[in-house]
Amino acid sequence: MKNQKARMRDFSLSVSIAALFAALTPAIAFAQDSQEVQPANEVANEADEGEAIIVTGSRIARPELNVANPVVAVSGESIEKSGQVNVTDVLIRNPALTASIGGSLSGGADAGLGETGVNRLDLRNLGADRTLVLVNGKRHVAGIPNTASVDINSIPQDLIERVDVLTGGASAIYGADGVSGVVNFILKRNFDGVTARGQVGISDKGDAGTRFFSIVAGKNFAGDRGNVALAYEFSDRDRLSSFDRAFSGDPQVNRGLFRNRDDFPDDPNVPDRILYNNLSWADSAPDGAVDLDLDGIPDFTGSGLVYDRGLPIPSSGGRAQGGSNTPTAGYFGDLEPSLRRHAVNALASYEFSPAFKVFLEGKYVRTNAYSVGQPSFDFFTYLAPDNAFLNDRFGVANTTNGALISRDNFDFGVRGESIKRETYRGVAGIEGDITDNAKYEVSYVFGRTTAAGTQTSNLIGDRYFAALDAVRDPVSGQIVCRSTLDPLSNIDPNNFNQPASTFTPGAGSACRPLNVLGNGVASQEALDFVLANNTNRSRITQHVVSGSVSGDFDALFTLPGGPLGFALGAEYRKEISSDTPDALIQSGALRDFAAVQPSTGKFDVKEIFAELNAPILADMPFAHLLSFSAAIRLSDYSTIGKTTTWKVDGIYAPIPDVRFRGSYSQAVRAPNIGELFSPQSGTFAFVTDPCDVTRLNDGTQFRQANCTAILSGLGLTPAQIATFSPSTDAQATTSRRGLAGGNPGLSEEEAKTWTAGVVLRPSFIPGLSMSFDWYNIRIKGAINTPSATEVAELCVDQPTIDNVFCQNIFRATGTGFVLGDGNDPLQRNGFIVGPENVAAFETAGGDFTINYRMPTDNIGTFNVNLTGGYLDKITFVPTVGADVDDDTLEAYNPRWRGSASLDWQLGGFNINYGVNYFSKTRRFTTEQLAANPDLSDPRFFYFKERWEHDVRLAYDVDDKFTFYGGVNNIFDEKPAFDQLSYPISSGVGRFLYVGAKVTM
Repeated sequence: MKNQKARMRDFSLSVSIAALFAALTPAIAFAQDSQEVQPANEVANEADEGEAIIVTGSRIARPELNVANPVVAVSGESIEKSGQVNVTDVLIRNPALTASIGGSLSGGADAGLGETGVNRLDLRNLGADRTLVLVNGKRHVAGIPNTASVDINSIPQDLIERVDVLTGGASAIYGADGVSGVVNFILKRNFDGVTARGQVGISDKGDAGTRFFSIVAGKNFAGDRGNVALAYEFSDRDRLSSFDRAFSGDPQVNRGLFRNRDDFPDDPNVPDRILYNNLSWADSAPDGAVDLDLDGIPDFTGSGLVYDRGLPIPSSGGRAQGGSNTPTAGYFGDLEPSLRRHAVNALASYEFSPAFKVFLEGKYVRTNAYSVGQPSFDFFTYLAPDNAFLNDRFGVANTTNGALISRDNFDFGVRGESIKRETYRGVAGIEGDITDNAKYEVSYVFGRTTAAGTQTSNLIGDRYFAALDAVRDPVSGQIVCRSTLDPLSNIDPNNFNQPASTFTPGAGSACRPLNVLGNGVASQEALDFVLANNTNRSRITQHVVSGSVSGDFDALFTLPGGPLGFALGAEYRKEISSDTPDALIQSGALRDFAAVQPSTGKFDVKEIFAELNAPILADMPFAHLLSFSAAIRLSDYSTIGKTTTWKVDGIYAPIPDVRFRGSYSQAVRAPNIGELFSPQSGTFAFVTDPCDVTRLNDGTQFRQANCTAILSGLGLTPAQIATFSPSTDAQATTSRRGLAGGNPGLSEEEAKTWTAGVVLRPSFIPGLSMSFDWYNIRIKGAINTPSATEVAELCVDQPTIDNVFCQNIFRATGTGFVLGDGNDPLQRNGFIVGPENVAAFETAGGDFTINYRMPTDNIGTFNVNLTGGYLDKITFVPTVGADVDDDTLEAYNPRWRGSASLDWQLGGFNINYGVNYFSKTRRFTTEQLAANPDLSDPRFFYFKERWEHDVRLAYDVDDKFTFYGGVNNIFDEKPAFDQLSYPISSGVGRFLYVGAKVTM
């Protein structure tokens, strides 16, 4: 009911704002219709080649085709025709953005804490923090605290004219963070008219519904010297649980590859991993797996039945097949989060004179996202011999040793996250002509993102263990908490006898006994006592002041190809970020959260930049155009000091039909606020031990010798080392406690990027344009934050164990297990994770586009668009001297990828067919397969190709009304058997939508 009320409030707000626009519309006499959007790719743009405009990748006005950096554009029209209400889910189809975080990766177990519903762009799979996102060529405030990542949901969909995607050379023009490139959202300007659009959609299963409404109203005035426009947009997407799809929620359909039980010892002719269905979490159950004889193997379920262990699967991360265990199907939360968004935008401009024009932009965006992940769980939690619920279930005579219980607490309420984000952004500026050959612009950008994220159904540690310790009151005979009778009793034996911190034990205590022996047997009073909803708050603020002068030297001299163009300017930017965890998290009171402290940080940067464009030759035999450009930016950060970025590029067109282009640049990325200033706080993580005998062959040639050296140094004998297998030890497979934080000693990353390509517009085939560009990006001193498992792997996969990673992983003397299980009060941390300037990346490949527009006299106009990409390599070197990790063909790194569309317009009828593809990718890493050629049946070595087909039909009733409908994922393609949304972009399946658009 609460969600329904919230939805009604959102709908009422939508209707109210829509009504306001509708009331204003008749009062305005609109002079002309709004203009259509240009085609999707830069080489298909039909603007006059000689028209000088400001384009992405340069501050010098020039014809679009005279820019050397390859820019692939996605038009606002193509975004609208996709049927998606999530812009990122459209941009993911661009080959350069395949690894971006769209709807399916922003919820469930995939979303990080505080990141539910956030969509981020990731160019070239080099990381979202290395992708610079701009709006109208200006920076946008981040959507996640301590980062520079922009939440694409804060950008209104129907105001987008086009999205430019540029590789390389961006830092010299726009500043740091764009080492992999820039994505520039160009919004509609000088809008005159009214456009309204509404759309609803639903999957063919009757769920995952979406609703979308937008209205844009603008007016030119004062002889077109002024313009004002308002826009409102509402979108709503329903949450989709993984239980709602058979491939993810049905234990008989959901499958996975795990260790072959019949392949011990290893037979090279038998696959190491085979396909299992009916997978479950070994020795854990929704009603409890109870071990009465304390031998580590459950004897009964919490409901009192004899426990069926099923078939435990070794080296599988604690999985089994069947039995009384908790099924893994549906365990990992949602396939899609719910997301509701309201966006209000205002734009205005007025030209007082050619020398003085004022422009203003303002927006407010509110998003509400919700998703659930996995439940809380117990793993060998101890119940005392006199536990009343234990005695009642199994009898006093059978519980003299107490019991160990393992349990997946679905009946407590699955843990989830609900987040409200608000984004404010304003732009104010002036621009105008200084002379006939020079212009100026001065602007100020303010941005702020605030977020309040509430995590639900978390267990309060001291309360939980106090409530579990339930005994009978000898006076009343009622079951009560032991701490109520004895306020000095041990609250939590796993927490070194720490006293209660969130409640007061003793008579009158709020503690209520908690029964975990059965499904749904806990009283509501007990659940209210042990569970908490905790709220974390964050605020990000951005200030940018910039000024520039651009023009040419035509008044002084002219080169044979035209006047020398220039741009120069300065910029000041300040970024502030704060993140305040809930008080319960700060104190470490939650059972499943280590203590996390508030973080705050800020930096500013002062920059000057310059750019030159020299058209050497033009309109000459064998030199239709020859031009060179250069740019440089000098920056001074309050954190890392001075940096320099630069680029040079050139274009050569021997004839108008053929243009060759190339660029070479140096780009930098300064460490962000979180990488520098996040305080070192507690965390938990599962650590897959690389020294386990079953994983010694999964790494480099150094792993086995390094593991032997480490374990022998901890006192293990050769026989113990030969059988070292933490994956089979229940104690070693639980999550480990560690530390995570920033590193104030970081310096900037540095990237060298070059591109080379050709653009073809054959005059003998009107309407055809093609481009091909090769890119190469090398990043050194890259900032890398490995996971706990990666720290352990990187430690032993280097030539020696004398490396920074071995300094951050801690093992116990005698056992060799990674510490941090809470058993040693003096050495409780098993690992430290944090960023270091130790990594190197390199990626190279090609992008190509083909656009063909063919009008006919009788059967309409055909438009064909193909955007494709070829990946030659993507490699990672974790530290100096380490082996190169070749990630080519691994997840989100396919060899080939592309999207194509065929559009046919006949009168008022339009049909658009689209297909999105990428080639097969490896299920296992190259290192794993090199070490274990028999890892699985070869048919499972690769994930299948991505094929998604869409179709949309539209009919223009007249020049004002359009009705449309479509189907996405026509053939209901599903994820791979062990994935939730890969290789396809979503687990929703076939999706249908209808809509209407009105233009006045």
